[in-house]
Amino acid sequence: MSSFSCFEFLKSRTRELTTICLSFQELLILCAVVIFSCLCFSLFHWQRRAFSVYKKGERKIGSSMESTFKEMTGEPVLDMEDKAGVGGGVKDVYGEDRASEDQLITPWTVSVASGYTLLRDPHHNKGLAFTDKERDAHYLTGLLPSAVFTQELQEKRLMHNLRQFTVPLQRYMAMIDLQERNERLFYKLLIDNVEELLPVVYTPTVGEACQKYGSIFRRPQGLYISLKEKGRILEVLKNWPEKTIQVIVVTDGERILGLGDLGCQGMGIPVGKLSLYTALGGVRPSVCLPITIDVGTNNKKLLDDEFYIGLKQNRATGEEYAELLDEFMSAVKQNYGEKILVQFEDFANHNAFELLSKYRTTHLVFNDDIQGTASVVLAGLIAALKVVGGTLADHTFLFLGAGEAGTGIAELIALEISKKTDTPIEETRKKVWLVDSKGLVVSSRKESLQHFKQPWAHDHKPVKELLNAVQAIKPTVLIGTSGVGRTFTKEVVEAMASFNEKPIILALSNPTSQSECTAEEAYAWSEGRAIFCSGSPFDPVEYDGKVFVPGQANNAYIFPGFGLGLIMSGTIRVQDDLLLAASEALAAEVTEENYAKGLVYPPFSNIRKISANIAANVAAKSYELGLASRLPRPKNLVKYAESCMYTPVYRSYR
Repeated sequence: MSSFSCFEFLKSRTRELTTICLSFQELLILCAVVIFSCLCFSLFHWQRRAFSVYKKGERKIGSSMESTFKEMTGEPVLDMEDKAGVGGGVKDVYGEDRASEDQLITPWTVSVASGYTLLRDPHHNKGLAFTDKERDAHYLTGLLPSAVFTQELQEKRLMHNLRQFTVPLQRYMAMIDLQERNERLFYKLLIDNVEELLPVVYTPTVGEACQKYGSIFRRPQGLYISLKEKGRILEVLKNWPEKTIQVIVVTDGERILGLGDLGCQGMGIPVGKLSLYTALGGVRPSVCLPITIDVGTNNKKLLDDEFYIGLKQNRATGEEYAELLDEFMSAVKQNYGEKILVQFEDFANHNAFELLSKYRTTHLVFNDDIQGTASVVLAGLIAALKVVGGTLADHTFLFLGAGEAGTGIAELIALEISKKTDTPIEETRKKVWLVDSKGLVVSSRKESLQHFKQPWAHDHKPVKELLNAVQAIKPTVLIGTSGVGRTFTKEVVEAMASFNEKPIILALSNPTSQSECTAEEAYAWSEGRAIFCSGSPFDPVEYDGKVFVPGQANNAYIFPGFGLGLIMSGTIRVQDDLLLAASEALAAEVTEENYAKGLVYPPFSNIRKISANIAANVAAKSYELGLASRLPRPKNLVKYAESCMYTPVYRSYR
């Protein structure tokens, strides 16, 4: 072989070896990439598994809580949660039932992308309460001033700021803003200052908020389902970010408090009610859903308002309305299951009774205006018996107002008397008289009466005026649900006081401007002898050297604890016996000290304990009637109710 041939041979072999080496290097790089990808995938899978474990409640919990649950139920709490879930069957996604524990994982790895967005996530944001360690760990350094506040100091500052506002609506807006940026602090503030803030987030201020809702609207706090969504309501429900819902409060805005048709702007009512479900009843905020059904409005002022946020058309009625509501109720059940509680709120009379009657046998439904009002008023009457003496059957009741609230209260009173005396309800109804806009409801008017008034049409000659009805019937209890202010005149109250040593006068219409009389008027005109309650709060009154504290027959005493009782027992239907159980539990909470001040309701300062007792009593009755689906029944229902309650204490993020 020539020297040239040898050179060419070596050159070709060198090129092949170089190619092989390069291919080998590429192979090594490719292998490294594959191995790195596998490691990343494994890490991602581990993180997801960790989050799944956290969501399912399979993480380690405090030994004291676990031992408490074992004592009550005989099985570990983790097993219970897998089967039914603490609080009635819905997983605790945000750890709201275990608020004082450290989180297993950091919130930004799950739901937010950075520290900046963490501060804008109301579920996790703590504001200045983030510690220096948390700020370093979660990319918050520099995004907050250097001071670190405790939750208690944050509360103190906020209450100071709220008290600077002189306009109630400003306080309302400040509270809503807080709820939208720091959920736990909002509920901590409301729970710790409930007597001062309840009138801010609910009646009477919520009435003004609804009237001006279009002007103050900032961001959606619930779902709006309008006629435009007919045929795809299930799809709309799926747009709500929370997928596990236990309670829906829904309105169509036709009869908001005593303010009439506010259309789509009635959303303030479901939002306010569900805030109280959490603050007063301990139902987790993430499982609450406010909904407004927008079918238009007959309020011309709103239709002409360029800032009105709802459908600008007259209200749909008849078949169109019924079909929309039927689709809504079917979609709710399909999306959230059999045990979803739907609370109807502020529907007009002609729809409220029909909806309750139609769905109470197929859904878990509750009308707060009919049933909640009835339950809280009955509780006050049962408690008042300790002051005036006798039994309910010994008293005569006269209502001004024969709508859903009036007839609902009347029916529950008659039912309670019937059960206590073993008398047919047709007979006990004769103890109750109603006055509507045309006068006393009597048998001669029966053919022209709406169906829900007919059971109360008793034999008596027609009477036009309330004063004449009071003088003719001589009731021991006068109840106002008319929605018309100042209808309990001086003459009416004086007449009640003339034949009753301690007349019971309940002016229940909301807001305060619509109350049938004020507390001061009731005490002055009865010479300090009246037992007075109202729907909206009144300040204490001094008369003849004695200070009287007016009671408030507020539905907030009943519906949060009532709803918790339904949820924690897995109740599938609401029956009237459950309402009676709630009334009796609330009446039992009134102390001798309360009676000495003229109160027939306990103070709201102890409302969480009251709600737990109401929930336990309702759940016990549900188990007794075979309506509860959560088995086995916890041994101590009060302790179980308390353990299910949401607590807004901040968590520590690792």
